[in-house]
Amino acid sequence: MSQCALDQPSLADRRSAPGAQHIMIRLIPLARAAIVVLALVGGVAALAASPAHRGGKLRLLATSSGGTIDPQVNYTLKFAQVYVSIYDGLVSFKKASGTESVKVVPDLAEAIPTPTDSGKTFVFKLRRGIYFSNGREVTVDDVQASFRRIFKVLSPTAGTFYNQIVGASACIKTPATCTLLGGVVTDAKANTVTFHLLKPDAEFLDKLAFAHAVILPADASPHDVGVLPIAGTGPYMIASYDSLKQLRLVRNPYFKVWSEDAQPDGNADEIDYDFGLAAEDAVTAIANNQADWMFEEIPADRLNELGTRYAKQLVITPLTANYYLPMNVHLAPFDNIKVRQAVAFAIDRKAAVKLIGGANLATPSCQMLPPGIPGYEPYCPFTKNPGATWSEPDLEKARQLVKESGTAGMKVVFVTSDVPIGRALGTYMQGVLNDIGYDATVKVLAQSLQLTYIQNTNNKVQISLFPWYQDYPQPSDFLNVLLSCASFHPQSDASINVSGACDPALDAQMAHALDLSLSDQNAANAAWAAIDRKVTDAAYMASVFIPKHLDFISKRVGNFTFSSQTYFVPALAWVQ
Repeated sequence: MSQCALDQPSLADRRSAPGAQHIMIRLIPLARAAIVVLALVGGVAALAASPAHRGGKLRLLATSSGGTIDPQVNYTLKFAQVYVSIYDGLVSFKKASGTESVKVVPDLAEAIPTPTDSGKTFVFKLRRGIYFSNGREVTVDDVQASFRRIFKVLSPTAGTFYNQIVGASACIKTPATCTLLGGVVTDAKANTVTFHLLKPDAEFLDKLAFAHAVILPADASPHDVGVLPIAGTGPYMIASYDSLKQLRLVRNPYFKVWSEDAQPDGNADEIDYDFGLAAEDAVTAIANNQADWMFEEIPADRLNELGTRYAKQLVITPLTANYYLPMNVHLAPFDNIKVRQAVAFAIDRKAAVKLIGGANLATPSCQMLPPGIPGYEPYCPFTKNPGATWSEPDLEKARQLVKESGTAGMKVVFVTSDVPIGRALGTYMQGVLNDIGYDATVKVLAQSLQLTYIQNTNNKVQISLFPWYQDYPQPSDFLNVLLSCASFHPQSDASINVSGACDPALDAQMAHALDLSLSDQNAANAAWAAIDRKVTDAAYMASVFIPKHLDFISKRVGNFTFSSQTYFVPALAWVQ
């Protein structure tokens, strides 16, 4: 999730990496809904100048839910945006905007410890007097149980984020009996939790701040809870969840602020996240002040109208994210590298950018790492004039590669989601695949189903659309998480390596890059850049564009806050 190569000599510097800035925009009725930038505002958008107000009901809209409500299983931005105000970890990303939002701060822990044992041991002292929404005080036993649960519920990041904890390998092999023996050690009298790692991990605090490391009651189910809420410690609690209709949040009666940076109090008394309204209708509802914000991209055909009539209610933010097309290396025709490269050559990325609203809302991309992530170096081998940037498609080259592969005429199904940009890119890619010699069709699924569907190998997905937004601002979150062997789990809905690429040599290169970051960040950045070029050349996926985020909010919303980690922070908004 969010998705300039920077020199980052220390972990502290990495936590202060540049975040997103907000641009108040005005849209004017030019061809293809061109956007004119009027003012650049650092941090919170101009609406944040109004004083905060406590009370009222905030209404959010999405075409569909985010699936399971389990915070250690769900891997969607849609629910991450609300989880941050329901649950807490030992540490968290600061609840703020801009550069501040990538800083790791103490949360349930009193302080961020200095690691010992050459960076392999972290001792956290738990705050006392913090309660779950069920009225029970948080203890060190809850912390230990929560980290065991990450493995027991087959969390998508168990094998990539938390595999360096002592005992994790046994938990990965047999999740049901996970103990993390010797890896997570508690001392109830001292109220401390000690983590022992197999080797130093420069990103360990970032991983602890991620949503899958939230602390839950020790008696939480060791299985994915689906639609049944789990108690949390934040200012809000889940009052009800119907995956077809609504997620309803109300105030947690046991919450008291212990850190404004980690977990400030919420402003609205209730937050309703309603599902089922199409993006076009959601725009209309917000314009009429019947709703306050929408998750989906704004349909391109509404941009001129919004820019003309509702310019003060629009905010655009650059993202560290990537819209890409994973191609299944285990299924024909994409088990042939020439076919995967053909697709990468054939995509007209400029045309794809127009589908999301034009050059001011996205930029063409050929590689996995986006600008703003350490190790990013512009690279595009799949264009008519290969070099640093994409110029135009090379259909002649693409057709030649398909001919050489001997796969022309094969049936190919492109799987996409039912949101406007998903449908548009699906139709576009059907034409591209047909143009280079295949018999292509499109399978459109509800957004709430598409992500898990494309991950499960039982569904035999050949090629699909996958928007990826950073979990935290490091290259490993794009390369290691999405393309390592540890992220490929056949016959599972939690196999985030959708292409199925599993190359031990690539894994070794990524492990080396992670190790380098402990001692030489410049060398680590160079290593990640080389890895980025390697996976781009292998065409496990075809990157299409790097998006920017356009938020449309109702007139009654103030204190709009955009975090580089989870984007809009609903808890900080106030409603008139």
